[in-house]
Amino acid sequence: MKNGIILAGNMLVDALKDIDVYPSHSNLTTIRRVRKAIGGLVCNCGLDLAILDPELPVKVMGVIGRDDNGKLIEDTFAKYPNIDRSYIRYEGETSFTDAMCDIKNATRTFFTYRGSAATFGPDDFDFSKIKGDILHIGYILLLDTMDEEDPEYGTKMARVLASAQAAGIKTSIDVVSEEGDRFARLVSPSLKYTDYCIINESEAQRVTGIALEKEGKIIEENIEKACKALFDIGVGEWVVIHSRAAAWGMVKGGAVEKVRSLNIPKEMIKGTTGAGDAFASGVLLGAYREMSLRDAMILGTATANSSILAPGASEGILSYEDTMTFYKETLEKYGEM
Repeated sequence: MKNGIILAGNMLVDALKDIDVYPSHSNLTTIRRVRKAIGGLVCNCGLDLAILDPELPVKVMGVIGRDDNGKLIEDTFAKYPNIDRSYIRYEGETSFTDAMCDIKNATRTFFTYRGSAATFGPDDFDFSKIKGDILHIGYILLLDTMDEEDPEYGTKMARVLASAQAAGIKTSIDVVSEEGDRFARLVSPSLKYTDYCIINESEAQRVTGIALEKEGKIIEENIEKACKALFDIGVGEWVVIHSRAAAWGMVKGGAVEKVRSLNIPKEMIKGTTGAGDAFASGVLLGAYREMSLRDAMILGTATANSSILAPGASEGILSYEDTMTFYKETLEKYGEM
């Protein structure tokens, strides 16, 4: 592979507000600190991959506004020479999320504004001009236009993925966890045109209907069934299901591989925001470098574990070489979960 990785979908800004306590309806609380950080699949994975491999061509696609939040996204991307911003479209207001971070209870509550990201759709893709080896796109359930029904493919997201495959590009999807009947209805059509499916245990459970968690614990004997069910839906090459404690993966027609997370002491963990995107970034870089599935999962695990040592989504990301050194040294020191 030589044409790089295309990242398409959500680009937004998180306004992080530390509050004394989340108030009940009509009551007041005090904001102690406000800070901003870019987020969403394209921003998180874009920075992660650019840092992991400064020689990797990273192409970012999405819709942002010509406003302060859009400028923050652009200015952040501009710090990395290997990030190509030429496929960004400008319209309306940049999507943002207000994250209320409850200091007392260590919980977060989110209020999101879809903004211009809601207009991102099939018309933004021209695969005769956009060259890449892998397209990673998401989040399904958070891209209004892409989630719309398509009479031939099921959803417009599925249409884009099918077009990418027809152009010789491997595909990968990500989703957001959501209750209700939309999940299987909107995710399943895209899986038919997905080469690499990298999702967490809750998402895999919702789309397959196979129980994977009970009382906070993984039902490990059902992992293989869920992987096979995802292949039956249409996934082409790899299924990877990740949780806080471990990741399981399967090559189509193969056996389940398991990689445990590092047993990092709680006092060292500064934040888990973006850990899922960090894991996906590591696995995708492994696929791009034509690693075995197991080695790609180890890279994903190492990347996710390094990310939680810093508060921001990508602040803890290291180069590939430093990531693997971190993994080996931490494994020797603290072991696995």
